[in-house]
Amino acid sequence: MLKKISKPYKPKLNWDRIQLLVFDCDGVLTEGKIIYDSAGNEAKNFDAHDGMGFLLLRQTELRTAVITGRKSSVLERRCQDLKINFLFQGIPDKLQCLKDLLAEQKLDFSNVLYMGDDWNDIPAMFNAAISVCPADAALNIRQLADHVTSNSGGRGAVRECIEYVLVNKGIYEQAVAAYLNSSL
Repeated sequence: MLKKISKPYKPKLNWDRIQLLVFDCDGVLTEGKIIYDSAGNEAKNFDAHDGMGFLLLRQTELRTAVITGRKSSVLERRCQDLKINFLFQGIPDKLQCLKDLLAEQKLDFSNVLYMGDDWNDIPAMFNAAISVCPADAALNIRQLADHVTSNSGGRGAVRECIEYVLVNKGIYEQAVAAYLNSSL
């Protein structure tokens, strides 16, 4: 018989402390589908709206990371295009990877929002100040996350998460204005 897993106690969230947004790839940045062609090449679908969310983040001092259990040159290219600060691929222990990143950046878990969609994300999600998952994450993950987006993974969930952070930090309008001013 499986033991019931419940959310850990977390102190009241201080949005001002959030400095690092960490995302899983498959099921968060993508719909979770892994596509191979007959030559063995991999393809992934990324949402342009999520990309705009990252462009807004670049107008702030918030840092971003992707931690994923798989390796993909397609993801590497996407992270370069979006100027994501840190990319970790082929990571079996996402929590340890996050601990190492936090030590390197002189941050702690109170500075982290983590967005994942399945069991391999739960240890990091439980330690982060706030955990988020897409609307189509596994049912148990949705029950354990602090916040569930209304959009699905690879279909605007990341953009929704980013805007959720910017609004709660009180910097959404500032980020949009900075983006628009830099594009004119």
